Amino acid sequence: QVQLVESGGGLVQPGGSLRLSCAASGSILSIYTMGWYRQAPGKRRELVAEITRGGITNYADFVKGRFTISRDNAKYMVYLQMNSLKPDDTATYYCGGDIKDSGAVLRNYWGQGTQVTVSS
Repeated sequence: QVQLVESGGGLVQPGGSLRLSCAASGSILSIYTMGWYRQAPGKRRELVAEITRGGITNYADFVKGRFTISRDNAKYMVYLQMNSLKPDDTATYYCGGDIKDSGAVLRNYWGQGTQVTVSS
């Protein structure tokens, strides 16, 4: 059983910063590309940033220069540093990615999400 748990969300003023964390746990053999996604009320879930196992990153245009994704392969952790936050960044942020479990089965997993609210 593999689980992803996000943390670090909250209420922040415009221009502020937050750091989201995603912890993977369970019977894990390998973790491949991981990403942060977000979904605002009434909108579709969208990719925010993703990172390969080797550290190659990809960002949505709307966060370039403001957000940074990183990972610690040894600790099964993925992070999203969010700076210069805007009200439009308000959403539920999800961690998701491809993980091979101890039975060598590769599946796509998602966390439950963490709420980020940017408001004065």
